[in-house]
Amino acid sequence: MDTTVAPARPRAGLAVALLAFAQFIVAVDYNIVYVALPDIGRALGFSSQSLQWVVSAYAVVFGGFLLCAGRVVDRLGARRAFVAGLVVFGLACLVGGLATSPGVLVAARAVQGVGGALLTPATLALISTTFAEGPERTRALSVWGAAGSGGLAAGALLGGVLTDALGWEWTLFVLVPLSLGAAVLAFGVLPADRVGGVRQSFDVPGAVLATAGSVLLVFGLVSGPEAGWVRGGLALAGGVVLLGVFVAVERRTRDPLVPLRLFRNRALVSAIGVVLLFQSSLGGAYYLFTTYLQDQLGYRPLAAGLAFVPLTLVSMTASLKGTGAAITRWGVRITLVVGMVVNGVGIGLLAAAMAWDGGFWLLLPGLLVWGVGGGLTFPAMFVAAASGVADAEQGVASALTTTSQQVGGAMGLAVLIALAGTGFGAAGALAVGGLATVVGGALLAFRRDHRSAEIVRPRR
Repeated sequence: MDTTVAPARPRAGLAVALLAFAQFIVAVDYNIVYVALPDIGRALGFSSQSLQWVVSAYAVVFGGFLLCAGRVVDRLGARRAFVAGLVVFGLACLVGGLATSPGVLVAARAVQGVGGALLTPATLALISTTFAEGPERTRALSVWGAAGSGGLAAGALLGGVLTDALGWEWTLFVLVPLSLGAAVLAFGVLPADRVGGVRQSFDVPGAVLATAGSVLLVFGLVSGPEAGWVRGGLALAGGVVLLGVFVAVERRTRDPLVPLRLFRNRALVSAIGVVLLFQSSLGGAYYLFTTYLQDQLGYRPLAAGLAFVPLTLVSMTASLKGTGAAITRWGVRITLVVGMVVNGVGIGLLAAAMAWDGGFWLLLPGLLVWGVGGGLTFPAMFVAAASGVADAEQGVASALTTTSQQVGGAMGLAVLIALAGTGFGAAGALAVGGLATVVGGALLAFRRDHRSAEIVRPRR
């Protein structure tokens, strides 16, 4: 079944707005629940050990189902998967907000992860198949990335306001009309999926192995810092083994879940590596900075959310105004190099201010530099990932990149938390994350991979 998307140029602006709004919803959810966790724990009777699963259930299922969801996007059609993801996500938020026991809330958050796993590759596939490779697609991804940055700040702010004013339930209820409303709008705004041609099979063994392996991998990384690395290490080892079996099965499958020829696309492979490294530093940095604001400076959750506003505004501006211009002038690879180095320097400045027990005004320069680097890097990563990939495989290519994003975030969080608990402290751990990003950018700069550089250079 050919499920490529037909172009719909007159509605291109509305399509970008809707796809960016979907990314905004997912990003809001990332932060909105964090702020409400103490109230959730008291209201539903979570133990201190089990409360983390309000966050972890979503992260584990989201990361574990991405590869399967990416292929579903290619088979079912990107618009259908987009609508299905929004509906599942919205209804799970409704059930979560109505929960009266820990088990129901954790289960609802896991189902949210299924919705998010469908929604993310569908959104990226719609961008890649609706907008031509080059400046047009870059502009769309810049708007998409800026919406994600805005959602992170909005999530922290909304979480504080809604929890204080209406109760923790509204951190989930607020997402219900947003998700379901976007699903309804999709039918009139997004181009319809083309249906026809030869019906292709679905790789069930590959889907089972990929999902189980990914779930165990993310579970091990997420649970290790809290539950101990014996159980986390066993889960990681099991995940690696299952993913190894998955690769062996895919080599012998006529119509695989993840076509291994995609890994011959050097632009895609480079993007996956960059996303893994970039998100490793980013995930841990958010956590350590938030902890510093509340534990060291005594900020309330709402004040901590407000402290992220300068970072978010600068990141959004860099995505909207800087990424397209940088890619047009330098190409994607150099844009990634500059963005990663600037991002790492900003995190390093933030770590230095934290080491001096600095207040907000001492922290601000690092936040602003971090915002510029992150705003340039984030859209450029996904521009690179979509380059040279056929429309019928954009879903699985997006899923590979997003899986790398989730694994990188979980891995970075685990490593930086572990470092923070040693002699490094929070500031030292943050500095290590920033240094890793700078080194990654430097290595990318010295790659002698002219073929890859040409693949991701925008068309003129």
